[in-house]
Amino acid sequence: MSDLITPHILYQSLGETNDQKQSIYRELFGYGLEPDEIDQIRKATNGNFALGAKGFQNEISRMIGRRAFPGKSGRPKSKN
Repeated sequence: MSDLITPHILYQSLGETNDQKQSIYRELFGYGLEPDEIDQIRKATNGNFALGAKGFQNEISRMIGRRAFPGKSGRPKSKN
């Protein structure tokens, strides 16, 4: 390794040998996401919304000064 490229300390802590580290690292990503989780990620990404619980979305909205979650679809109800 050069001085410019160094392994991350968390990666280094995964095992004693390179083989152990690689095996454990692969296990971290060895599962797939549920279709519902993928759908939520896509909707948040495509809509530029925060992904998370309502409280988190509200907090992000306050921080950035705009809505960070999907609005209600359709026209507002008439007040008549």
